[in-house]
Amino acid sequence: MNTVIAFIVIFGALVFFHELGHLYFAKRAGILCREFAIGFGPKVFSFYRNETTYTIRLLPLGGYVRYAGEDPEMVQVKPGSHTGLQFNPNGEVTKIVVDQFDRFQDLRFVEVDSIDLEHKLEIIGTEEGTEEVSKFNVHEKAFVYSEGQGHQIAPYNRQFNSKSVGKRAIAIFAGPMMNFVLALVIFILLGLLQGTPVNDAKIGKLLPKGAAQTAGLKEGDIVLSIDNKDVSKWAEVVKIVRESPSKELLFKVKRDNKVISIPITPKSEEIDNKVNGLIGVYAPVEKNVFSSIKYGITETVGWTKEIVLAVGHLVTGQFSINNLSGPVGIYQVTDQAAQSGIFYLMKWAAFLSINLGIMNLLPLPALDGGRLTFFAIEALRGRPIDRQKEGVVHFIGFALLMLLMIIVTWNDIKRLFL
Repeated sequence: MNTVIAFIVIFGALVFFHELGHLYFAKRAGILCREFAIGFGPKVFSFYRNETTYTIRLLPLGGYVRYAGEDPEMVQVKPGSHTGLQFNPNGEVTKIVVDQFDRFQDLRFVEVDSIDLEHKLEIIGTEEGTEEVSKFNVHEKAFVYSEGQGHQIAPYNRQFNSKSVGKRAIAIFAGPMMNFVLALVIFILLGLLQGTPVNDAKIGKLLPKGAAQTAGLKEGDIVLSIDNKDVSKWAEVVKIVRESPSKELLFKVKRDNKVISIPITPKSEEIDNKVNGLIGVYAPVEKNVFSSIKYGITETVGWTKEIVLAVGHLVTGQFSINNLSGPVGIYQVTDQAAQSGIFYLMKWAAFLSINLGIMNLLPLPALDGGRLTFFAIEALRGRPIDRQKEGVVHFIGFALLMLLMIIVTWNDIKRLFL
């Protein structure tokens, strides 16, 4: 049960912050965002606030922000229709009702001759009880109601494609960017909570009943020398111990301003087909804001390089698609991390966040990187690519991604259960 909760929380956080990046910068650009969704498929929960419907959907396969203008408007008012209008005190239309008129009060009815809800924001028609054709100005945030459901109109200047290439690119890039920011924040928190490693020749925490604790070493001891070899760095201590399995070593340490000698025999353990010496001691750590920020940046950059390298190996065929993990594999590793403790779970979440950011930046259709590629082509051509053709490319790309998801999930099932 704990693993299920951990998986849901991690998945939800990664998708939430990714989509939050899209949402925030799109709204900053003046784009009307119709929906902010976590998951795909049937709607489980939703609420409406500040022009946007926030939804949680059934299938935990990602999320999306739906921008105005990307899809055909859900409700269209056609010329010749009998339509109810509601006005504000300034005489502007705020509600356009196409059916179920009894649900609304103070409606004025119009036979519509023409309607423009994108550019001129006007309705031209004949009001009931008159024979005169009139023009009615529509408020830029008016709603169209059909079957009891209201949908805010999207003037052209609020639509995604009306914005400059730069603003659209920022809104799309902001999603992956937030994944890197989230990973950075997690690593900084880890540094503050558990401390960051330092390279001083100082004893950190000891494993219970380990060789070091059994011999008498204590946390905080400063190692001066090992077998008469002076040491000043933790890396030097590790090197000598690893190279001395089952061999007694004489540690000279400083404790409470006194120098004492402690003989320790490292235990032998095979790691990567090589026998190493271990004494059961952790590296020393320090807890401060500066070192935590440095640790967060170092870890984020380091893991980013590792994942980019792995993607490169996948592209060049050095890494098999059979080694990729889908939701099942991620769930299994989440289970292992949860059993190892909260710090391991946080590191795993940061790793997944970086992974999500990098994968979304790949120049593939349906991914953020694919959309950024189309923006780059548009900027070079000086004119947009046909929206329908671009939409077909992204649809095909999405279908292929779903196929890849099925393949890696099947690989996970075979690897773990068959």
